Amino acid sequence: MKKVAILLFACSFFIFSCGKDKVVPVSEKIKKNWIANTVKEGSAIVYTKGAASNTKPGYSSFQLRLLTAPSATLVEFDGNTFSGQYELVGDTKLVLKNLSPAPTGTGGTIEFNIDSITDTQLILTRTTPSQKTGGTTNIYTLTIQ
Repeated sequence: MKKVAILLFACSFFIFSCGKDKVVPVSEKIKKNWIANTVKEGSAIVYTKGAASNTKPGYSSFQLRLLTAPSATLVEFDGNTFSGQYELVGDTKLVLKNLSPAPTGTGGTIEFNIDSITDTQLILTRTTPSQKTGGTTNIYTLTIQ
């Protein structure tokens, strides 16, 4: 009986200790070089990676480099590059700040809601309209480079 109890305990320990995936925090998942997969300006999809006819093919150059916290580099669809820092507000907001030169109408700060993040995909919604895209609120589906 004692052996059965020990065996049951050992089996229970083994079963309950296996299969637990380590949860990677957003602060680690976000540390990548992200590129545009799809971009939606307002209600219009203007870029899809690999598509033959994109309204704004310049998004093929779009990059959001967040490799080493807190450094950030944003390469816009028009080729302009902005460098600064980033911070996470909880797990739901990404703030690019102290961007230099300051993107038009931003005061050097751009905020995004983090709609979704996995190891290979990041979906961001800009919290304020972009003057550069005609006052639209943009949604970026990004993949790793």
